[in-house]
Amino acid sequence: MKAQKVNVKKGILTSILSLIALTQLFPLYWLLMFSLKDNVEISGANILGFPRVWRWEHYVRALTDSDIPRYFINSVIYSSVTVILSGLLAAMAGYGITRMKWKLKGAVFGIFVLGIMVPTHAALLPLFQVLDFLGLKGGYLGLVLPYIAFAIPMSVMILSSFYTAIPREIEEAAYIDGCGIMKTFVAIILPIVKPAIATSSIFAFLGTWNELLFANTLIDNGLYKTLTVGIMSFAGQYSTEWGLIGAGMVIATVPTIIIYFMLSNQVQQSIIAGAIKG
Repeated sequence: MKAQKVNVKKGILTSILSLIALTQLFPLYWLLMFSLKDNVEISGANILGFPRVWRWEHYVRALTDSDIPRYFINSVIYSSVTVILSGLLAAMAGYGITRMKWKLKGAVFGIFVLGIMVPTHAALLPLFQVLDFLGLKGGYLGLVLPYIAFAIPMSVMILSSFYTAIPREIEEAAYIDGCGIMKTFVAIILPIVKPAIATSSIFAFLGTWNELLFANTLIDNGLYKTLTVGIMSFAGQYSTEWGLIGAGMVIATVPTIIIYFMLSNQVQQSIIAGAIKG
């Protein structure tokens, strides 16, 4: 009887999880089908079904007849630099706040918390004026710097919670063995918090890769535009090829899926570690 109850519970749980998985995967299916149809099918009755004619030329046009490859490379540059620099700065800042003793660490941590609370829309106008005054608006730096600044607070919050769970005996043993602060941080602490770094990196990457407001406002040169702005430019004044826009969105979605699968194990370890800590 117990075995039957266990099997029933497993069956119910599997069914629920399968339903949730299908619900999460449905938008991806819809987007793929959307990108392979023309405007007639998209606006007609065949919204969710397979296309009558598979229009792979949308992808060919997106990659050859537009500047999507350039915008894609720009987005890779912005996202890579933001993830690396924000992760490095946040890792050091979180370590200094949680593992070292100094008077203003509580105030500094409060500033990072306030950084999460500030909406991007409120910072857009003053940021535009500051970057224009400094002569940075319109180039790579004019977009990378805001991305890094807005990615750091969340990363600090994630990493700080992991630093506090590390026993201090580990650092004390490293100091006894002759390690300095930097060597202890790089060789011992960072490998321990790899799951937290992976989690914060995913947040930073998604926030940068999918960002549109700053990219559309602070960049006015086509050489530095991002992929999201490039996809938006597919919309015409009088008519729009929605299948072409769908193809661009699929191209933009692929890197996020790849990044998640690359870091999924680390994210799962981060969740498990947080649950054990709680």
